[in-house]
Amino acid sequence: MQNKQPVIAPSILAADYSRLGAQIEECNKADIQWIHCDIMDGHFVPNISYGASVVRAAAKSTDAFIDVHLMIENPDAFIGTFAEAGAGQITVHQEACIHLHRTIQSIRRHGLAAGVAVNPATSLHTVEPIINDVDLVLLMSVNPGFGGQSFIRSTYQRLQRLCTMREEHKADFFIEVDGGVNLDNIEKISRSGADVFVAGSAVFKAPDIPARINELLREAKAGKEMVI
Repeated sequence: MQNKQPVIAPSILAADYSRLGAQIEECNKADIQWIHCDIMDGHFVPNISYGASVVRAAAKSTDAFIDVHLMIENPDAFIGTFAEAGAGQITVHQEACIHLHRTIQSIRRHGLAAGVAVNPATSLHTVEPIINDVDLVLLMSVNPGFGGQSFIRSTYQRLQRLCTMREEHKADFFIEVDGGVNLDNIEKISRSGADVFVAGSAVFKAPDIPARINELLREAKAGKEMVI
């Protein structure tokens, strides 16, 4: 899995919701593989984004894999709701789950891929007990709760450490980065070990969305090619 092709996952948190279908269609023109949905509840993070109805609308607008990131308290109560809305994968926060194994098992029982996210100040060792049980580990490269934040540079070292952990445990999961990803840093993020790149403002604020996605993908591929 370490050598697979990079994936750009546009985050609809940065989209114009009055034109959501049209903006996702622009992503489709770039043959996008994933669409990222950030769910915020105003409790786990200091903001509210949207709910299952928007995820359902997004899923109806694309054939892309729907990557749902739950930045919420008590995520177990909402796994079924987002599964029904069209999620292909649900990622929960290590910090929000009292019984993380049980939550991952619940996601799998709904027939979905399962991911775990960690905040910038959370030790990567907290996910070691489930590292062979997940399909994805998401490293937050900003403190979650708002779009448009700047990338936290210590994430580069955390990516490298997570890659080492994946090798040491002979694990098989995607490494995803969310927060502040743009044309200026995506090549280095890729070189540091990321596989999936969540991009919100970098995609949806661009004058030409398909062209921007292709630019980001080119830079991410260049980073992979530089890894020895």
